[in-house]
Amino acid sequence: MKHITVIGTGYVGLVTGTCFADLGNQVVGLDIDEGKIQALQQGIVPIFEPGLEEMVRRNMEAGRLSFTTSYEEALKDADFVFVAVGTPEGVDGEADLRYVRMAAESIAKVMDHPLIIVNKSTVPVGTGDFVADIIRKYQPEPIPFAVVSNPEFLREGSAINDFLNPDRVVLGSTDPEAAEKVAQLYLPLRAPIMITDLRTAEMIKYASNAFLATRISFINEIAAICERLGADVKEVARGMGYDKRIGPYFLDAGLGFGGSCFPKDVKALEHMALVHGAHPQLLRAVMEINRDQRRRVILKLRELLGGSLQDKVIGLLGLSFKPNTDDMREAPSIDLYHMLINEGAIVRGYDPVAMENARRLLPEMELAEDPYQLAEGADALVVVTEWNEFKNLDLKRVLSLMRGNVLIDGRNIYDPKRMRELGFEYRGMGRGYQVNGR
Repeated sequence: MKHITVIGTGYVGLVTGTCFADLGNQVVGLDIDEGKIQALQQGIVPIFEPGLEEMVRRNMEAGRLSFTTSYEEALKDADFVFVAVGTPEGVDGEADLRYVRMAAESIAKVMDHPLIIVNKSTVPVGTGDFVADIIRKYQPEPIPFAVVSNPEFLREGSAINDFLNPDRVVLGSTDPEAAEKVAQLYLPLRAPIMITDLRTAEMIKYASNAFLATRISFINEIAAICERLGADVKEVARGMGYDKRIGPYFLDAGLGFGGSCFPKDVKALEHMALVHGAHPQLLRAVMEINRDQRRRVILKLRELLGGSLQDKVIGLLGLSFKPNTDDMREAPSIDLYHMLINEGAIVRGYDPVAMENARRLLPEMELAEDPYQLAEGADALVVVTEWNEFKNLDLKRVLSLMRGNVLIDGRNIYDPKRMRELGFEYRGMGRGYQVNGR
């Protein structure tokens, strides 16, 4: 059994700490947010992640998981300190390292025995060296330590499964012995473990996310072309996906990517490239295509609602950036809301789990209690998040409640032929309407 401290109790930190505790380690979760720690000490998880609250409570009851706001208490018996604090987007798209700096300074000031410090946060290339320099600077007296980069690859909504069944574990360090010790923590997962240098490990995270974002923007550009040429992007993607060189993943055309990772990481990588003399043309195109996907919904609505959205009632089906999470960071729903309001529309929204976040982020938006209330009197509905709940709606009832019959399927969850038969004026993303009206 190892003693692990995890600094930061957001998505990454809380999932990481809880899963390590579930593997039999003694884990302390540390956060400077007193309200969050008080809630966690009562077994109340402040984020929605399937299965996480049950796992937190189980490991707390077993005595393997605890929470504190005190660095002294958290580091007292620690063998490993995982830094999993936020790295928000800065003014120019760069990653803001203020919380990483604060964590490193605080570790340095209270550590009284050798530690292995593991960067779990998504941080720019070179941050491992930055953290080491800070710790050396703020230590009252020299105490040996090592820094290891261990980027996370968790997806919100399936984070526990992703931690326990990873495709790979990436570790980077200038201290091979320290990296091997961190590798031992992951051996029960029986996953491939890659050990490399610090900067390469940090770059693997950014390159991975940028590539996945590129796949999404690529298929969305293909979707725009499909609409003009009369092809169906869902079938195109299926045909592409059978090719083993391509594969089927991240080829779902829609409203583009959102969340706390892809938009922020692509911008941060673009910034890193620029300040070091590279020319990131592809990364810029990826972001521009992503922004275009939201604008395309407005164009479709204008086309189907007589050219103007003034006083039209538009319902947004889904507000979180993806299913199985309440996270609305960089969610398409936020962009759509503001664009629709600027067009003079009346906007309503509904989401199975993100309503509290919606009240905080979009306080002026009317929220419905369920999809059917959302449909009442609506001129158009827009599927923003592909929740399973929306795939099994009573669509006849939905249509009967609406004032209009327009449905923009931003996630291509419905069959165009069936929607036409039901009486909807239906548009998906890349389903070939411009030529053959499918």
